Amino acid sequence: MDEETVSRDHVGSLERGLAVMEILARHPQGMTLTEMAEEASLTRAGARRFLLTLVATGYATRDGRVFSLSPRLLTVARTWLGGGSLWSFAAPIMRAVAAQLNEACSAAILSGPDVVYVARIPGRRILSVSLEVGTRLPAYCTSMGRILLGGLTPGELDAFLRQATVERRTPKTITDKKLLAEAVGKAQADGFAIVDEELELGLRSIAVPIRDRSGSTVAAINVSTQSARFSVAEMEREILPALFEAGQRIEDFFVV
Repeated sequence: MDEETVSRDHVGSLERGLAVMEILARHPQGMTLTEMAEEASLTRAGARRFLLTLVATGYATRDGRVFSLSPRLLTVARTWLGGGSLWSFAAPIMRAVAAQLNEACSAAILSGPDVVYVARIPGRRILSVSLEVGTRLPAYCTSMGRILLGGLTPGELDAFLRQATVERRTPKTITDKKLLAEAVGKAQADGFAIVDEELELGLRSIAVPIRDRSGSTVAAINVSTQSARFSVAEMEREILPALFEAGQRIEDFFVV
């Protein structure tokens, strides 16, 4: 499709409305009209129209001056995730990995600066935050994020790193963007990524890519564990083979 056709078919108002929805998702406590207008770079009148449209269609609620997303969006997501999607197919495979290792096994996709969990088989509780389908974590300091960033083109990765807000989550977090690019490049070359206590102290995770039939990275799966249970070398030796096998079985979904 040429650029002229794309431009003609592009619906700018829908794009801005979806951006408003994504901003609301990042503020579960709700936002005022003024706050939305400022964050979305809209006029107050424009922000008001989008917010009231979301309220009218049931995707948002209004409590006085504060607008929040409604559970309807979760219903849409659950319908997609459960309706014969890749992840309903992948769940038994991931469950077998979790049972074999007695650790959590998760899957995620890239969404803006974050990874978004699309499937999760719980293991031992190792994080101070609750992880479930829909949870967002920063891509730059997670193993699935490094894998997904490795699937970007060089231009896309450069743009990501320029725009990313990189914060030191632990003393081990890589915050230098040049070093981050090198870590992503290593994950791409190795075919897996290990992140050692960069998101949270005591947490290690290892991830591999899920590729479609064209070879594009569409998702990642990982196993996360306590640092006291597996060293980095043990993760590569004992966990990685199970993850590679699971990833291959999930990728088979694309060619059946």
